[in-house]
Amino acid sequence: MCIYLQHWGFPALTEPSASPATSLGIFEVRRDASGCSMLAPLQTGAARFSSYLLSRARKVLGSHLFSPCGVPEFCSISTRKLAAHGFGASMAAMVSFPPQRYHYFLVLDFEATCDKPQIQPQEIIEFPILKLNGRTMEIESTFHMYVQPVIHPQLTPFCTELTGIIQAMVDGQPSLQQVLERVDEWMAKEGLLDPNVKSIFVTCGDWDLKVMLPGQCQYLGLPVADYFKQWINLKKAYSFAMGCWPKNGLLDMNKGLSLQHIGRPHSGIDDCKNIANIMKTLAYRGFIFKQTSKPF
Repeated sequence: MCIYLQHWGFPALTEPSASPATSLGIFEVRRDASGCSMLAPLQTGAARFSSYLLSRARKVLGSHLFSPCGVPEFCSISTRKLAAHGFGASMAAMVSFPPQRYHYFLVLDFEATCDKPQIQPQEIIEFPILKLNGRTMEIESTFHMYVQPVIHPQLTPFCTELTGIIQAMVDGQPSLQQVLERVDEWMAKEGLLDPNVKSIFVTCGDWDLKVMLPGQCQYLGLPVADYFKQWINLKKAYSFAMGCWPKNGLLDMNKGLSLQHIGRPHSGIDDCKNIANIMKTLAYRGFIFKQTSKPF
């Protein structure tokens, strides 16, 4: 986990030769041989981080840098302690996260026709994407459309109860082919098709892009765009960061990170918001997201 410390004109922490908003450096929270946490400098900015300021940071952060299981975390206590000691006016000024490998994360979560026993083939009925800035981890743009199923056009009561999607929400909506065309237009408009822009899809599990989309496209004779062929499975990313597998998906991940669940479970757009919130929290803890899917 890295800490980016900046001073913003706070007398107690401003060195005489430094100007406001000068980056003091990048520091990493490490454990020594005895298992104790320590704050070690990785890089220094234009102003050298003095031993006085470094000792102040170590004293302020203290034992709150790590949770009992050894996973780095910035709890509200640490944030309040930093703020009280003049380390910044806001969370963004005090604590940031290391650069990610991607400029943008495209958070996606399909909802599809379903029943008990399961109907075949399943068809996508909700197609949401959130464009998440890889530097700020904030949502910059949203794509959200409902899709008219064609094989089983009538939604089952089970499907409506599970997803909250009623018949009127899909009747008269574009077909999957039309929605995919609009996704491509949105990707182009957002600059995501620029070869110099690195982006990757993020899903909660592999089902969306390994099973659902390619399966329905094959059934309908539609091509699958290359940008849908690599993704990050958030469950795997979470298990790498936290050391445990979230058997109940988003519910377990929110609970493990002490986050409030957003909206309704199995609403595609709400699930995307939860995924984005979990990613932001993991990024603040220093986690760097990597592709988990195997090349097609």
